[in-house]
Order: sequence, then structure tokens, then C-alpha cells
Amino acid sequence: MKFKSIFIIFNIVIVFFLLATGLLPFFIFGADFSGDFWASAWPLLLVFVFTLAGLNIFYFSKRRLYRLLEREDWPALQDYLEQRVLSQGNYSPQLVQLLANTYLVMSDSASVTSLENKTALAKPALVEANALVFGAARILGGDTAGAADFFSLRLEKGKAKDLQWVRWYYGFSLLLNRQFEKAAAEFKALTAESTDAMITGLSSYFLADTLRKYTENRNECQAKAREGRERVQQTLKTIEDWNREAAKIETEVHAVILKKYIGQAGAWLFGGAT
Repeated sequence: MKFKSIFIIFNIVIVFFLLATGLLPFFIFGADFSGDFWASAWPLLLVFVFTLAGLNIFYFSKRRLYRLLEREDWPALQDYLEQRVLSQGNYSPQLVQLLANTYLVMSDSASVTSLENKTALAKPALVEANALVFGAARILGGDTAGAADFFSLRLEKGKAKDLQWVRWYYGFSLLLNRQFEKAAAEFKALTAESTDAMITGLSSYFLADTLRKYTENRNECQAKAREGRERVQQTLKTIEDWNREAAKIETEVHAVILKKYIGQAGAWLFGGAT
């Protein structure tokens, strides 16, 4: 649904409640009762009026941004966000995240890194809050060693809900950088400790598919992979369950890196391969 449609629906709903609250007592109970009712209920009516006004001010102040998002006009959106963030210095969490995501959509990893450097000076906390996006840009730009260093510094930082993904991307960066033993150690731990079925499944898949071929203790990799697969299957019973979970993570821009591997991991998890 488009932002404009949502805005119109909210306006209709609020106006309906405003009219219902204001007029129904008159039609149901008559003028005498409605006068007393309005005298006591005017604060509620005022709340509806201020809510309606606030909603309209919020929407019209961001109308251009919403229009560009609806059209998926990424170059125009990039220009708009650069003007707001870089030129005007408005390093708000929403705008920084949108600009970083827009750069990723346009495969401009160098601009993501530039934004990260400027954000680190203006609002360092936003770098930690968007660690997955800034780290993913390094991977997409081919700087796997830099990505591993970036994620390693943030294993105990960032937003709590992202910490397991930060650790997974750290292991993935090590794998891409051919540091197989270190990558295996991270993925082995995640297969046993992660509370996220996607992370457990992806870690198990890479242990079974890649790391067992390039590490000294291949049997341990295979055993940990099986254990991880069993943990996933306790939560997600079918490939359809896995695909539903995948659809959630694929809404995140950084997960563009994972799309191919998520499908391969699902086939391995529920396809009976060992």
C-alpha cells in the first residue's frame, strides 16, 4: 500500500471518530444531553483534532521522501538524502539508514564507506546502529579483510537485536577472506548458541558445504553442522517455514548478500543431504 493511501485512510478514520464523538450524542439523546456531553468531552475532541493536525503536518513535511520511495527512484532519492544529510548536516537515524540503504541498492559501496566516515564524526552511535549495512558494503566492495576487521570490533557493540548477525557476518567475512579455521570456530559456536534459526541454519550449511573441506577437523565440522540442522528443524518444521523466515530477513537491504545462500541452505536443511 502506498504512503498516500495510508495517509488518507488515517485521516478518514480520525475524522470518522471525531464526527462520531461529536454528533452521535445529539442524534441519539437529543440537544439537551448532547450539550452536557460536549461540555465534558471537549478534551477528547481536542485530542482528535491535534492528532489529525499532527498527522497532516508529519506527512506533508516528508511527502517528497515518501513519493520517491514509492516510485523507487533511487538516483533522485540519493540526491534528496544527500542534500538532507551531507549538505544540511541532518544526521538523523532514519535519514542515515535510508541513505546507506540507497547506496547499497545502487551497488555504490564506496559511498557507503564515505557516509560511514562522516557519520562517525557527526554521530558515532549511528555507525554502531547500522553496523550490518556499513559492514555489508565492505563485503560487496570486495574488501573482505576490512569487513572482518569492522565486524570484529563490533562483536560486543551495536543494537542488541543485531549482535548475532554481526557475529555471523564476522564469520562470513573470515570465510571469504579464506581464514577457514577462524570462520569455522565462529560458525560452530553459532550453530550451538544462536537463538535465530536463520543464523543457525546458515552457519550449519557453511560448515557442511564449505568449511569441512578446508579445515583440519572435518569430522567436527560435519558433526556440528548436523547438530545445527537438528536445532533448526525443532523450530522450523518444513522448507516452507524456512522460506517464510527467509522472507523476513530478505526485507533488510544488507541481506542481498545472502539471497543465494539462503536458498541453498534451505535445500540442505530440509532436503535430506548430509
